[in-house]
Amino acid sequence: MKALLLRVGIDKGSGGTYGPIFEDGTFEFVPIPETYRSCTATTYGERIGRKGKPLSTYVPPALMHVPMHDDPEFETCTYGDATAKRRYLLDLGEGDLLVFYAGLKPFNHDNAEYPEALYFVGYFTIDHVIDFNWLSASERAANRQRYPSNAHVKRGYAFENLVIVVGSSNSRLLNHAQLISQKQPDTSARPTYALSSEMEELLGISGFIQKSIPPRFVTQEHNVAQLVQLLDSS
Repeated sequence: MKALLLRVGIDKGSGGTYGPIFEDGTFEFVPIPETYRSCTATTYGERIGRKGKPLSTYVPPALMHVPMHDDPEFETCTYGDATAKRRYLLDLGEGDLLVFYAGLKPFNHDNAEYPEALYFVGYFTIDHVIDFNWLSASERAANRQRYPSNAHVKRGYAFENLVIVVGSSNSRLLNHAQLISQKQPDTSARPTYALSSEMEELLGISGFIQKSIPPRFVTQEHNVAQLVQLLDSS
């Protein structure tokens, strides 16, 4: 059993902001904007979050009517990618974990326990992984019908190189975000997000996690067990 850590969600480079974290550690997961034309994608103004407000509450006004690239989605638990990340997704098998982290910032509070930082926000326990490159036209069509909530399926095209990861029934969005980062200077002395010392010890890995290319794997059995315990408590 192994775990792959992957950064997702709106950020300052794609959407212009971070998702909100509240003073009790609860949060809203806010997807990035959709860059492809899509007639079925929900907009930020249409999606009501867990706090009962539209997600447009937490993003720049210009995104109010913009569709979201809802990936991952926690309705049927799918995540898709057709870029360089596909090869890492193909390393996952049944029972492995795909763990999502995102940038979050305080919303109407100054609780120092939840600063602007990177947090674990959810995970999939892998049921199966679909490589569209190996599917016939009829198999592609069948999987598009099977997973209509997936952001790439909603696009309606561009299925070359697409990999869709499907989570099992115990996959979920966390109730409370788990802080995983601290700021450290990079080689250019710019402050950059790295794993906190606590997370380095828990996960058995270290270094910068500002970007998720290449994604980071947690492979040691005791570290994966500690990660599972942390996620289960959230």
